[in-house]
Amino acid sequence: MLKSFATASLLATVPLIAAFSPVHAETYYVDSAKGDDRFAGTSAERPWRSLAQVGNFALKPGDRVMLAAGSVWKEPLTLTRSGAAYAPITIAAAGGGPRPRIDAGGVSSHGVGVINAEYVTVSGLEVTNDAPTPAPTQRFGVLVSAQDRGVTRGIRITDMYVHDVRGTNDRKDNGGIVFRAIGQKRATRFQDLAIERNIVWRVDRSGIAGISDRVTSANWFPSENVVIRDNYVEDIGGDGIVPRGTDGTLIEHNIVRYAGGRAPGYSAGIWQWSTDNSLIQLNEAAYTRTRYDGQGFDSDFNSRRTTFLYNYSHDNAGGFLLVCSPKQSDTDNLGNRGTVARFNVSRNDGTRIFQIAGNVSDVLIEKNIVHVGKALDVQMVIATNWDGWARDVRVQNNSFKVAGTARYGRESGRSGPDYLIQPGFAPAQYFRFAGNSYLGRHIDLPEDGVGQPVLPYQEQPADWQVPTFDPAKPDGFSDYLIHHRSWMLSMLQRELAAPVDIKQARPMSIFEVRR
Repeated sequence: MLKSFATASLLATVPLIAAFSPVHAETYYVDSAKGDDRFAGTSAERPWRSLAQVGNFALKPGDRVMLAAGSVWKEPLTLTRSGAAYAPITIAAAGGGPRPRIDAGGVSSHGVGVINAEYVTVSGLEVTNDAPTPAPTQRFGVLVSAQDRGVTRGIRITDMYVHDVRGTNDRKDNGGIVFRAIGQKRATRFQDLAIERNIVWRVDRSGIAGISDRVTSANWFPSENVVIRDNYVEDIGGDGIVPRGTDGTLIEHNIVRYAGGRAPGYSAGIWQWSTDNSLIQLNEAAYTRTRYDGQGFDSDFNSRRTTFLYNYSHDNAGGFLLVCSPKQSDTDNLGNRGTVARFNVSRNDGTRIFQIAGNVSDVLIEKNIVHVGKALDVQMVIATNWDGWARDVRVQNNSFKVAGTARYGRESGRSGPDYLIQPGFAPAQYFRFAGNSYLGRHIDLPEDGVGQPVLPYQEQPADWQVPTFDPAKPDGFSDYLIHHRSWMLSMLQRELAAPVDIKQARPMSIFEVRR
């Protein structure tokens, strides 16, 4: 009886195991020099030649496509077939030598496209999409797009070298790596999407961006379990990293340098737009060039409970952190609520260190370290108008170390990208300062600084030589990420005089159903 029960139990598990196992998965090879699309493609000796063959072939769950090192294609790679939860379709590099290179050259809007497909992994490739003139509409290095297909799961874009993408700087929804969930016929979003360990260099307009058309309070269907981690983003026409329409996104240990270099309008280094519960931690944002915004970090329109934790902002023309939203609308915008900035370090940021603009509430800025260089005259905390003013902002237990000059107050007018400032924060309501440390020259100190002896400040020697990386030489990127993370943790521990306790984003099971 026991034996029969055990046998029956084993037989009952076979369909479950089979459901999670690749069935008849195959490996296909592609070589631009010695391949032929008439071959079967199932051996490295008889590979396919073109990427069109890959896109047209009926790939199955578990199949792998290996692109030969040193190959170059002047055509896009477009993937429209889906894998399965435990059997993704995988595109990767094969052999030693230069990365397989896809040079779309403006012949396609994308270099690599994952279009209406799920459970797909793409890694190890070099992608460019340059042309003599900028794109009239959109141009992408890597485009992950889902339209009118519901929940799209299990996509990985990793270890990609994306550069020289000449998109249009008139639109934010194109550039290096873009994930786009759209469609008013059927609500569409991504779940379990990871963009990790990629180099994005010299692209217009956005470095890494998320797009959604269901981002309003009346039409809300956010992507979930999105991870943007360990990416290097440099020389960007507009914004560095900006997800849109997500819930619970993790943006961790990315390096964004020289964003906002060419695009008209407003840009920032790392920020989010119309999101809930974003965790932005252990990132470096530096050398953002514009002062139209121009901060290293930003918490923006229609967003709730955004957390900035253990980030390093430096040498950004517009400042460190913007928290902003226009006036509230029952159908469009709930405003910006519950932003927290804690345990961050800002050094030599310009213009506006903390800007609180518009319909913003329940903001907590605490335990941050700010260094202002001796040549800088900055607005340390400024309230500005955007269809209204902020309310309930707490600034507490921060250390403001000023070798130059720092000012406090509210907007009294504008001069191009800059704000004129006057003392006091009204008509913004309930701006409260407590327990902050003020060293150096401060003008119009908040209430917790009035009457305190303000001591002169001169920055002491310390290790500010953040590790650098040359994206023209992508080899060694993995070692650079390890070195940079180690330096960040050491610097933060020194500045904060406390251990660094990185927050873990809540993982979402593939079986979890949104409630």
